[in-house]
Amino acid sequence: MNTKFKESFVITISREVGSGGRTIGRKLAEKLDINYFDKELIKILMKRFDLNAETIEQIKGEKKSWLSDFVRLVSPMPAATAIIKSDSEYGKEYYSEVTTGDIYKAESEILRGLAAEGACIIAGRSGFHILEGHPNKVDIFITASRPNRIQRIMAKQNVSEKEAEDIIERVDESRENYIKRFTGKSRYDSRNYDLSLNVDNLTEDQAAEVILSYLEKVL
Repeated sequence: MNTKFKESFVITISREVGSGGRTIGRKLAEKLDINYFDKELIKILMKRFDLNAETIEQIKGEKKSWLSDFVRLVSPMPAATAIIKSDSEYGKEYYSEVTTGDIYKAESEILRGLAAEGACIIAGRSGFHILEGHPNKVDIFITASRPNRIQRIMAKQNVSEKEAEDIIERVDESRENYIKRFTGKSRYDSRNYDLSLNVDNLTEDQAAEVILSYLEKVL
């Protein structure tokens, strides 16, 4: 881990679809030499260890370390993955945020556990709200103009402009509904975040450097 920073900190990244926020988060994690967790990794964790809300409560009651194996599993961090076709397992995120209260509860426990294991970056999953009060937490929102988001999705997913627009409409509404349902907040409220970054005129590497410079001031 970068020795400039405190030993334990967590960065949450919320982002608009098509902004490149996922890749920026991964690049930032690589620069900081810390773990990066997003929706797909959380799903892998739940499936691999058959974790649900009831199981987590039982394991916690037995005072077992239930995340150490997973942290080792994902280290070193996976390489950055671009947005891909919607029919892939990874790409399905862009088409559905359907969940249940039990799943949300289990995911919340997992996020808190991951944050407690050591410095990391957590993308999405209402991390800014779930980890409220966590020491040395920095919440970041990645945004971009609609035309740039459309162009990025068209290029990454090889879809038409109309299809890209439909993806943005669907995912924006889905994510906003998800956040409101479980946190009572709007994901677009700047008060949720320490830093909101428009990346229209930045490459993914430049955006990661901007965030890194900010972190050097606050951590």
